[in-house]
Amino acid sequence: MRRWGLLAGGSVALALTLDLIGLPAAWLIAPMLAAIAVAVRGAPMVVPMSLSIAAQAVIGCLIAHAVTPDIVTTFSANWPLFLATTAATILASGLLGYLLAHWRVVPGTVAIWGSTPGAATAMVVMAQAWGADARLVAVMVYLRVVMVAGLASVVALASTGHVARTPATSCWTMATAPGALALTLAVSGAGTLLGRVLRMPAGALVCTMAIGALLNLTDVARVDPPRLLLVPAYVVIGWRIGLGFTRETLAASARALPRLALASAVLLAFSCVMAALLVRFAGIDPLSAYLATSPGGMDAIAVIASTSAADAPFVMALQVVRFLMVMAIGPALATWLAGRTVKSPTP
Repeated sequence: MRRWGLLAGGSVALALTLDLIGLPAAWLIAPMLAAIAVAVRGAPMVVPMSLSIAAQAVIGCLIAHAVTPDIVTTFSANWPLFLATTAATILASGLLGYLLAHWRVVPGTVAIWGSTPGAATAMVVMAQAWGADARLVAVMVYLRVVMVAGLASVVALASTGHVARTPATSCWTMATAPGALALTLAVSGAGTLLGRVLRMPAGALVCTMAIGALLNLTDVARVDPPRLLLVPAYVVIGWRIGLGFTRETLAASARALPRLALASAVLLAFSCVMAALLVRFAGIDPLSAYLATSPGGMDAIAVIASTSAADAPFVMALQVVRFLMVMAIGPALATWLAGRTVKSPTP
């Protein structure tokens, strides 16, 4: 209990610090770093599976919150553009993951999942459910999240003169509507139960997202998970990843970090090219085009889009379409590409 108390205190203190300086996903990255510090000291601690499943379900509600009728309307008006842009980004990320695996920077499935654009936390959960090393995937994904969100903030600042900021203490001081809390708990419970019945990987995440999106689109109810639930969910996922680290894993991550940063920069540059094409041939404003094509960090992108001059429905429509396509084809693509890298000769 004393170790858990120290881990919790250290996680909160570090998260508040990172949130204060504006780092995206602070409430997930900070607990992950604190858990790594505990794990490498040899302290045997494991997050209960029930808490991990509950956290997945809450993240599913968060993703469902982005699926709105406005997004469907925007997609209907621009579906060829959305599908072409999304397919190009997924193919580019798949090729990048294949090269990282082929060159033995990281193992095959880690390279594929870590290069896949989408909601960052969901990608880590999906990767773990499909057998990849979630620790290394998290290193790749959140390194890219920080780079993407940082550049997005710069673009927003250049376009509007300000960036979106959330006060560090807002996660505790924001009022929680009882109805939103009750609905989130009900949808999370139903999604978790359905995922268990279907016995599918990341079932709590996928099924909760599907139920919440259906409620939003049919206007039956608006799933809006309060930060009172989101913050603990981020913390649990961060702890689960961080406590799995060993000294060997940390050393391997450090050795690969420069090449992983370069890979993230390449994918980010490709997204900028796609954004430039949207500006040139589709008449989309530069800020909206960049935010829509940014590879990952959907939560951070949603905040910046909603508090800037960007076309928020367009941005979130493209982000959600890409995420849904990744959810649909990601496992098969990761398995196939990872199999190809196993057969490839060592360079």
